[in-house]
Amino acid sequence: MAVQAPDQQLIDQWKDEPAPLLPLLHAFHDRDGYLSDDALRAVSEGLKTPLADLYGTVTFYHHFSRTPGGLEAPRVCTGNICCLRGGNEILETLKSQGQAATEMPCSGRCDAPIPVLTGHTTLAGSSAADLKPTPSPLPPVNPGGIEEALFANIRKEGHNTLAGYRANGGLFALKSVLTGTPETVVEKITDSKLAGRGGAGFPTGLKWKAVAECDRHPKSIVCNADEGEPGCFKDRALMDYDPFALIEGMIIAGYATGAPRGFIYLRYEYPETNILLEKCLAEAREAGLLGNNILGTGFEFHLYIRRGAGAYICGEEGSLLNSLEGKHPFPRNKPPFPVTHGFEDKPTAVNNVETLCAVPHIITKGAEWYHSLGLGEHVGTKLISLSGDIHRPGNYEVPFGLPLKTLLYDWAGGPLEGRTVQAVTMAGLSGGFLGHQILDGLTLDDPCIRSHGSFLGAGGIMVFDDTRDMVKAAHDAMAFFAHESCGKCFPCRIGTQRLTERLNGEASGLTTEAWTEEVNDINEAMKATSACGLGMAAPFVTESLMKYFPEQVEAATQG
Repeated sequence: MAVQAPDQQLIDQWKDEPAPLLPLLHAFHDRDGYLSDDALRAVSEGLKTPLADLYGTVTFYHHFSRTPGGLEAPRVCTGNICCLRGGNEILETLKSQGQAATEMPCSGRCDAPIPVLTGHTTLAGSSAADLKPTPSPLPPVNPGGIEEALFANIRKEGHNTLAGYRANGGLFALKSVLTGTPETVVEKITDSKLAGRGGAGFPTGLKWKAVAECDRHPKSIVCNADEGEPGCFKDRALMDYDPFALIEGMIIAGYATGAPRGFIYLRYEYPETNILLEKCLAEAREAGLLGNNILGTGFEFHLYIRRGAGAYICGEEGSLLNSLEGKHPFPRNKPPFPVTHGFEDKPTAVNNVETLCAVPHIITKGAEWYHSLGLGEHVGTKLISLSGDIHRPGNYEVPFGLPLKTLLYDWAGGPLEGRTVQAVTMAGLSGGFLGHQILDGLTLDDPCIRSHGSFLGAGGIMVFDDTRDMVKAAHDAMAFFAHESCGKCFPCRIGTQRLTERLNGEASGLTTEAWTEEVNDINEAMKATSACGLGMAAPFVTESLMKYFPEQVEAATQG
């Protein structure tokens, strides 16, 4: 049966656009409040996608509701930090009031819990009674007095408008690079030693050089704004309060690599950010900063937003690219790598929001300036999302090499009254725990952190004070990984489930030694054979638990 209007109008609006599936699904979801069978059939027919494949893709995402009214139903964050603050209690209260409330994983508001999504609005509050629309928190005023790069202008009023951005020196970098060669841009970024800020830490200049030298077209710049790692919310702050730095960075990346198009893959849980970015892109197009003839130079670059629908695995670049293309968002096998076979199998530079926002600053002030921001032999700065049992949670820009205790105590005010720090996480949850035993002398840089069996990653640090049950904290972390495992490979799919079971007492009857041996076997199998970083990182949780809190493990296994 042919698709009828107004369904056909939505199909026609999106079918010829690049990466059409996600925006088309969102259009139906927004219009009807859920995705009906009729809507899926319309999309299937309009995009020539098998209905069974489409159904499998849609149901993979958390936020595409298949129930009428699902879009407006409250979704309560029950992430690791919000659980400490009462997220489960809010969820149960809303349910008791007859609302169709459901839980959602960490939604990137760890500095202002508890967030509740309803429609396209983020509510927040400490109880169900005081939930109200709450703007994204600004980073705390620079507490260390150390020179900032990315946060230098972010607190200035109006900086997230084009006029405000210009007034604070924005677009100088873009105008300067358009008068030079792409090779010069790549050289400057390479000289700066800027590395990926999403977790992998790959040198940005090398990535851009590989894309630039690949003779296959069209090329793409993809911004990974799917900030789904629990405890990470730095990219949200950048997009909300410095969006034109991201746009300028992406245009520069397009010029440097020869890419005429870019995509911002934005996580679903930032609805207000989505609205703001769409407005900023419209401003940029009107000002001649995007399109076929940017600032009269003949350079062409088109930029699109593609909003995800809730899936942690889409933060992995292969899964993100598959999602962008409308495929089931499984990780891709590597090689080939995105720099040669990325979006639509063409050369693609996938960069994090923080990475791209650093580019205009580096172009403007130079590589040597950027080098000077780090401490000792370290280069540059890192944004840290700090949350949990700490006086002043929030986003902090720190120089690489800063002592962790300086951040925790001098900048963020230390733990709550009468409490001590028992543990911190690194890389959100992916780096596992670091115990209080080794916090002295720990500095915020990968060499130091890796020497203790963890890694800095995207820069999410959760603080757990001495009242917290670390076995429960580990269980909640592993349950998140089990829930978010895409299921493509069995080491991760089964391993995260088995580790969750071992952490919730289902291995009763095992001695502590037998429990430890079994968990170690699962850890090693997952690290050696998982298909992507999720399965390789999840064992850090159980490894660090056993390393730093053996007495709690023993008490739990003998209980």
